[in-house]
Amino acid sequence: MQYNEKIQKIAQLIRESKKTLALTGAGISTESGIPDYRSPGTGLWEKHDPVKTASLSALRRDPAQFYALNLERWTAYGNARPNVAHYALARLEKMGLLLGVITQNIDSLHVRAGSTRVWEVHGHLRTCHCMDCRKTYPFDFLVARFRQGENPPACTACSGILRPDVVLFEDRMNEDFFQATQVISGCQLLIVVGSSLTVYPVAGLPGVARQLVIINRTPTPWDEEATVVVNSSAGQVLRDVMAELGEVIPADYGT
Repeated sequence: MQYNEKIQKIAQLIRESKKTLALTGAGISTESGIPDYRSPGTGLWEKHDPVKTASLSALRRDPAQFYALNLERWTAYGNARPNVAHYALARLEKMGLLLGVITQNIDSLHVRAGSTRVWEVHGHLRTCHCMDCRKTYPFDFLVARFRQGENPPACTACSGILRPDVVLFEDRMNEDFFQATQVISGCQLLIVVGSSLTVYPVAGLPGVARQLVIINRTPTPWDEEATVVVNSSAGQVLRDVMAELGEVIPADYGT
């Protein structure tokens, strides 16, 4: 299929589906200025071994180094703004054409774009908690303590080490993931946006959907199973799909 035919087909699938979900990965946020993790030549994990820098054992072994390596990168996410792709998915939900978004991202951009049903299967950076007493704090509290020279940031109640509410390497999956595995049951159409579909267990979710659309700049292991594959910009593709559905989203929407 040519590009325009693919756009028309995706719009048709969305119209006809009675239960549609989106599954998003780092590629949907690159257009908001957030680097992805696995793209050849540019992926973050080509520069840093995640098991050594962003794992539960790394946090426990040397929490000061863990924060020195990761915190500034995470706080930069707070300056990012949702892009057209995020707004398109939020609009699809409001139109009743999308049940919700399952996301691997921790940047909260779907929430900021207005999506109300979001399953953040790798957690988020809005809160943190004490590893000892489990007291919860806003993530900004952790950042403020770090920038005041406290590394690692500590709990004010028991002096335990604080950790962000994200799923680190070696962590068990969070409650959102288990909810997502239930929500996706009976899914007629899954729209994958910006995910390499290589990180399990999330990469197994497409197998539950009856039909699959993949929008990603590079090939994925699920491409042969998909009804439509578009290797292009998530923002461009979703803006064109929305136009096909009669909804105009300007390229600079939300900026």
